[in-house]
Amino acid sequence: MTGTLAAIGAGLAVIGAGLGIGRIGGSAMEAIARQPEAATKIQLAMIISAALIEGVALFAVVVALIA
Repeated sequence: MTGTLAAIGAGLAVIGAGLGIGRIGGSAMEAIARQPEAATKIQLAMIISAALIEGVALFAVVVALIA
């Protein structure tokens, strides 16, 4: 039973991370379309945000599998 709950928790963390990164990517593309001259700053912010989300998702998966 514990293994099933850990798998569900890990799956939810991965789904949440995927949705978050997808939303960041979509918003960044819209922002670049509106202001092409700010593309490098927007891309940098997008990459940093995606990396932070990935870090939190990885931490959540590890905690779900350990607990």
